[in-house]
Amino acid sequence: QVQLVEPGGGLVQAGGPLRASCAASGRTSSSYDMAWFRQAPGKEREFVSGTRWSTGSTYYGDSVKGRFAISRDNTKNMMYLQMNSLKPEDTAVYSCAARVRVGTILFQTRDDQYDYWGQGTRVTVSS
Repeated sequence: QVQLVEPGGGLVQAGGPLRASCAASGRTSSSYDMAWFRQAPGKEREFVSGTRWSTGSTYYGDSVKGRFAISRDNTKNMMYLQMNSLKPEDTAVYSCAARVRVGTILFQTRDDQYDYWGQGTRVTVSS
């Protein structure tokens, strides 16, 4: 129904920037919430950032506030995660996800609340 692809990722030095992209296709809807999650080896998947597509509201996990910024291009169904001041602990596989939202008020940050997932892109931050 909805396909999510995350081109990009790569290796970056600590302190540097990197931009991750998420391309959505198929039967998209403004009722979706979109989010970025990340998962490091041996760790649980963690909420990074998200946006309520219908309003443009944005949300950030505590570990990335002030460093990361989420944005979108409505005409291209693209979502971006601009990562600045990267730290080695940011190393993870980053995945975009979509949630079908029906009448909810609070933005959801649990990974099990999301319905569609991209394949993930690896981000490695070297010291």
